Amino acid sequence: MNYKIKTNNLNELIELAQKGDLEALEEIIRRQQKNVFATLYYLNAKPDEIMDLTQEILFKVAKNIKKLKNPRTFKSWLNQIIINQFYDTLRKKQKSVKKVCLDSPEENKKEFDIPDHASNPYQKALDKELEHAIKCSIHKLPDPFKAAIIMRELQGLSYEEIARATNSNIGTVKSRIARARLKLQEYLKPYIS
Repeated sequence: MNYKIKTNNLNELIELAQKGDLEALEEIIRRQQKNVFATLYYLNAKPDEIMDLTQEILFKVAKNIKKLKNPRTFKSWLNQIIINQFYDTLRKKQKSVKKVCLDSPEENKKEFDIPDHASNPYQKALDKELEHAIKCSIHKLPDPFKAAIIMRELQGLSYEEIARATNSNIGTVKSRIARARLKLQEYLKPYIS
């Protein structure tokens, strides 16, 4: 590709994309796909569905980016799309979310794991077990708590951004995050010493 993006600023990229700049839109999609995938990963345990949902969400972003009124609200707008698409998919299936954690982390292995050659095998095993325990603990949380804690801790969104994305008030968001943290501490107590 001969075209080079002249800015790293997300707001400027959004403004360019809204004016029809396809390279800017492509850059936004490239930057956000990992965040979308990671959010869905913690909302749903099935990787084959996550990939499809990620594509659907990114398509919606590309299709609707011109409708975004304020580029500074992009993250909360994107998270609202993620949450809505996730729950719409669940409703269409007429199933409840499976909150099943496999007995073995090996059965739940993902291709996107990045090997850490600095750790010894014992540390790697402990890290893998802790990662699995955290994921299982997040899956045990009620859906509103799960969404709020993922947006806060994994994506670093502000309380205001989470409130906009979940159509809640800030007090509700703070309460959900606090209660989610307490539940996670309870679930992870055997791993924390």
